[in-house]
Amino acid sequence: MPPVLLAVAHGSRDPAAVTSTRALLRLVRSLRPELTVRCCFLDLAEPSLPHALDRLDGRQPILVPLLLGTGYHVRVDIPAALASAGLPPECLTPALGPHPLLTEALADRLTGSGAPADAPVVLAGAGSSDPTALADTERMAHLLATRLGRPVTPAHLSAATPTPPQAVAALQAAGHPRVALATYLLSPGFFARRAAGAGATWTAAPLGAHPAVARLALHRYDQARATSALLAAA
Repeated sequence: MPPVLLAVAHGSRDPAAVTSTRALLRLVRSLRPELTVRCCFLDLAEPSLPHALDRLDGRQPILVPLLLGTGYHVRVDIPAALASAGLPPECLTPALGPHPLLTEALADRLTGSGAPADAPVVLAGAGSSDPTALADTERMAHLLATRLGRPVTPAHLSAATPTPPQAVAALQAAGHPRVALATYLLSPGFFARRAAGAGATWTAAPLGAHPAVARLALHRYDQARATSALLAAA
């Protein structure tokens, strides 16, 4: 029996964010129906991560963080929960981002917003006080720029600068009156509403239940499963 894919989402008070997470996992299940796919949340929604780990009934999990960068949750919170449950660190995959598959989803969301192919782009991430997470957003902006063939400015919705309004205003001041904003978030909610108010001409929807995001979650799972098998055979 393959390990359980336990997706670990951030959590939100906004019901739309939880609904979006569950829609993404339904897509994951449809792509790999033989897997047991479960969901838990780090905060503000149920089930919690400790509760989900308690309900494994002895089955081995692989935890896939539904997070876009390597911040405090990935480096500290989730490993601590694994250790408390007596599970090895190899059960945890990296965060989803940065990764080329996310550029597919971001590009599709930009197209869906109506943004033309020549509009300058601001990539609006959640932001963090963790330099590693900020570097991940900058790396994602570079990957997206490579895919789109034009510059992408990274911006942060909290805890760091430039903010999306600052990035949009800077591009407008540089002679680009119409700017597109790529919302580098998985779900709707508070930060997505903040991104929508950044002053861009076009604002893309959050990534949500995009097929490329679902494929990336499975890719992270498969990588961790292969690593665990190699360690077991050593």
